[in-house]
Amino acid sequence: MKICFVCGKRPIVGRSISRRGLAKKEGGVGKKIAGISRRRFFPNLQRVRIVLPNRSHRRVLVCASCIQAGKITKAA
Repeated sequence: MKICFVCGKRPIVGRSISRRGLAKKEGGVGKKIAGISRRRFFPNLQRVRIVLPNRSHRRVLVCASCIQAGKITKAA
């Protein structure tokens, strides 16, 4: 699963809007929405070997923002 081990960040859904036509400021009649397709935004997960509180090591998926914030301790 694409879920951060520390903060629980997971993929979120959104939409991709495709437009057609020439913009009004370029002399056209304006942009029209031609189609809307669903898409997913994935967190920036990295596979890291960390030290757990009971001094054991484990390889887990952690998002880059948690690594930068220092929320984990990397294993040597």
